[in-house]
Amino acid sequence: MLGKPGCHLCDDARAVIERVAADLGVAWTERDITRSEADTREYWEQIPVTLINGVQHDFWRVDEARLRAAVAELRKAK
Repeated sequence: MLGKPGCHLCDDARAVIERVAADLGVAWTERDITRSEADTREYWEQIPVTLINGVQHDFWRVDEARLRAAVAELRKAK
């Protein structure tokens, strides 16, 4: 997940991602876009941004069912 401190949408997204990751047994990471000028330029108006294996999946709001389906599908493909 790409986000920044003080972002209420990021807090909401983090809660969904934590729940889905825990339920499905997958790891996840969070990156603060304010630590990179390039990330800030690219993602400032889209955060939070959800990536799955480095590919943008969602932004602004995380749809839990959609995220679960995408992660489950990815796990089946392995």
